[in-house]
Amino acid sequence: MNITPFTPDDWLLLLDLLKRVGLPRDGLEAHRECTLVIRDGPTIIGCAAIECYGGAGLLRSVAVDAAHRGRGVGEALVRAAIELAQRRGLHTLYLLTTSAADYFARFGFRAVSRDDVALAVRQSVEFNDVCPASAVVMQLDVQAGESLDDSSLLIIGNDQRPGA
Repeated sequence: MNITPFTPDDWLLLLDLLKRVGLPRDGLEAHRECTLVIRDGPTIIGCAAIECYGGAGLLRSVAVDAAHRGRGVGEALVRAAIELAQRRGLHTLYLLTTSAADYFARFGFRAVSRDDVALAVRQSVEFNDVCPASAVVMQLDVQAGESLDDSSLLIIGNDQRPGA
């Protein structure tokens, strides 16, 4: 299984995955250049995207097909997205979640007030129109985050680490 950048041929498969897992698709098309997918053969089994706004980013659309959960796919995607944010020079990464705050806390994200979010991120489609006001807002200092080499991000499968 490899994590790769999104390609235009992935679009319909990506939309189908997001629909199946119940995540919004609105606004994602404008951020294709920071979208990652993971495949098992030709099938997209997971994705994650970052919307970039200057030095801040919004992690969104972290999804894993139900048949592939519990195998470290989501963890690999989140870590790859954090690494992408670091390579893009982002300082802060935000996310909105209605159900996975504890999961994202494992990566160093912490809950913050909506007022603490960078203005450009607060003006995003995801922040304003897609996620409910009840969603938890979380923040990660990207530059202080764990730096991973590319080999740990691109190939997963027989990973023997606990929780992978």
